[in-house]
Amino acid sequence: MDYIQEIQNYINLEIEVLKRLDYKKISDALNVLTDALKNERVIYIFGNGGSAATASHYQNDFNKGISEYTEKKFRFYCLSDNVATITAIANDISYDEIYRQQLKGRLSKNDIVIAISGSGNSKNVINAVDYAKSVGTYVIGLTGYNGGILGKLADLHLHADINSMQITEDIHMILDHLMMSILYKTLCGKEHLKN
Repeated sequence: MDYIQEIQNYINLEIEVLKRLDYKKISDALNVLTDALKNERVIYIFGNGGSAATASHYQNDFNKGISEYTEKKFRFYCLSDNVATITAIANDISYDEIYRQQLKGRLSKNDIVIAISGSGNSKNVINAVDYAKSVGTYVIGLTGYNGGILGKLADLHLHADINSMQITEDIHMILDHLMMSILYKTLCGKEHLKN
C-alpha cells in the first residue's frame, strides 16, 4: 500500500497548526522560564499518558540540556515521573489527586506550574491547577482542542489549535525543543541550527 498521500496530509496539517501558534505567548513563556532560572524558582510539570512523557522530556531538556552550560540551574520537577508515589496516591486516595497531593504543602506562590493536557479537561491536572491557583502560583497550560478548563485557568495558555491528540502532542513536544533551542543559544551561547 502507498501511504505517501496520508503522510503528506498529516505533515501539511501539522504545518498549518504550527503557523497558527501565538508567537507572543511562546515569547512570554520563555521570559517566565528565564525569570524562574534567575530567581531559582521550582517549576513543577505534569500530564497524563503522552503528556506525562512530554513533561519528563521538558524536565530533561531544561535540567540537563540547558543547565549543563549555565551557572544557575533550572529546577524542573516532573510530578509524572515517580511511579511509586503516583500509584500510592491513586490507590489510597484517588487517581484524580495524583498531582494535587504531590503539590500540597510544597508549592509556593513563587514557583511555576506547567500543566499539560491535550483536552484541557484531565481531572487530575485540573485539580492540581486549582490548588496552584489557590496558592497564587503562576500556571502555564499546554492544550489542544478548544483548550478546555485548563485553557481558561492558565495564566499563560499555549494552545495547539487542532482536534487531534497526536498533532497536539507533537506541537507540545515541538514547543519544548523550540524553547530549549532558543535558550541554548541565548543563555548558553550554543547554536543548534547549523547550515
